[in-house]
Amino acid sequence: MSHRAETYDTQLRAYDEAALAQAAALIRAGEPVAVPTETVYGLAADATNSSAVARIYAAKGRPSFNPLIVHVADLAMARRLVAFSPLAETLADAFWPGALTMVLPRRPDCPVAELASAGLPTLAVRLPSHPAMRALIMASGVPLAAPSANASGSISPTRAGHVMASLGGRIPFILDAGPTSAGLESTIVRPEDERIVILRPGPVTAATLEQASGLPVAEAGKDERISAPGQLESHYAPSKRLALGVTEPTPDQYHIGFGPGGCDYNLSKNSELIEAAANLFAALHEADAAPQPRISVAPIPMEGIGTAINDRLRRAAA
Repeated sequence: MSHRAETYDTQLRAYDEAALAQAAALIRAGEPVAVPTETVYGLAADATNSSAVARIYAAKGRPSFNPLIVHVADLAMARRLVAFSPLAETLADAFWPGALTMVLPRRPDCPVAELASAGLPTLAVRLPSHPAMRALIMASGVPLAAPSANASGSISPTRAGHVMASLGGRIPFILDAGPTSAGLESTIVRPEDERIVILRPGPVTAATLEQASGLPVAEAGKDERISAPGQLESHYAPSKRLALGVTEPTPDQYHIGFGPGGCDYNLSKNSELIEAAANLFAALHEADAAPQPRISVAPIPMEGIGTAINDRLRRAAA
């Protein structure tokens, strides 16, 4: 399925009550609006309106087999959309509101448009913690489908300016509430009977999931059918060739560092992975705009949220 993108004179407004009211009015009119979450900026639209959801896909140039995350204002709203198992309830208690998305069975009377879940019997749902996103859901009165607010496959946005550079002219409105805090998209999981399957790593790590649930945590297989965002092999990509694990960059590379040492952009001088995650996409945006024709990234430890950082970098380099 393809969706024709519309042309807009994109407005960017700082977050306040008037800007929130304008954004909510656009949502109710079936339009998409860019809004920050604690992870990255999202492109939000009424999840119950098929035409509104189609406008998300059109603006991003996103393939319609790639499902969206639906954001809710509270647990009660989530329960109207999907069926919660005891394990899902445990995870919601531990991590909501926050950067965890769960893929759960759609209820028979689920009002979310089939397009948002790519025709699947499951739906990806999240209760975000960012006050701007929570306020927009409540002001709009509907759950909001919201993938990252960037052209499909390109670098995710962590600032309003990133959204304008990628989607300016393709969406009507950007709600600017400053940089996002986590800097990486949410962890996506599928709760099963005796384990938790990570479909996309993110700020909520395997260790914290295991600690909260008392169950083993596994990663989804490489050949698993796409059931959640972030599973495409090539994703989050800059326009330049990207080399990973580089300790000695060449002069034609914009080098993204981690820890002590010379570089063009340091994700964290103190080798702190949480800080590196928050800076990752901003660094890739800077590198993509730099004069050097190639990009290199220093090695990032495969521990904690470093697993999610390396996942994004691997897909960006694919």
